[in-house]
Amino acid sequence: MSFSNYKTIGAVVKEFQVTYTEANFMKEIEFNIPNYFREDLEFMMREAVVDNSEFAVCENLIYPILKEVWKCYYSKFVLWSHQSLTYNQNLSGFPEYILAKRSPLGKVVFDKPYLLLVEAKQDKFDQGWAQCLAEMVAAQKLNDELEVTIFGIVSNGKGWEFGKLEANIFTKNNSSYLIQELDRIFAAVNYVFQQCEVQLNELVAV
Repeated sequence: MSFSNYKTIGAVVKEFQVTYTEANFMKEIEFNIPNYFREDLEFMMREAVVDNSEFAVCENLIYPILKEVWKCYYSKFVLWSHQSLTYNQNLSGFPEYILAKRSPLGKVVFDKPYLLLVEAKQDKFDQGWAQCLAEMVAAQKLNDELEVTIFGIVSNGKGWEFGKLEANIFTKNNSSYLIQELDRIFAAVNYVFQQCEVQLNELVAV
């Protein structure tokens, strides 16, 4: 079954026996946003139609932020767009974006996933989290027996929500972030990327 077939987070929790919790676990690590990025985003928000379709939201609002932060982590990770993610017939599909370990064989090889981002289509965040959690479960299983915390983001471009899956406990962050607080969104995304990097370094050191 495709990830997109999961419509409620309760259904995912029940099927995969994951415990659902809420807490403010997110931290913010300051990120120096280039002036050209701010100017371009302001221009797009003012002059362009940035949210008339799912593709427009991804291309104009979500991907640019992820890409800007990823530039600081590219030596360890590859940022994949609409890459196939498959564990079995019940856990398969195409997440909007995946942050995965950079393979020693090169950037063209898809390696272990650490972070999934799902677009909240039609602003349906609950449905977005159902899909995202299913993807996070798949990512966790693809990491085999490694005790890796998988991070998830659900966004409609203007609002950003964060969650994490540790073992069989899913925690959704209570606070969300708005595009009007651009520095905070970048700081939050930077924190998640850093947490992925910390885990990767720890696994390499073992």
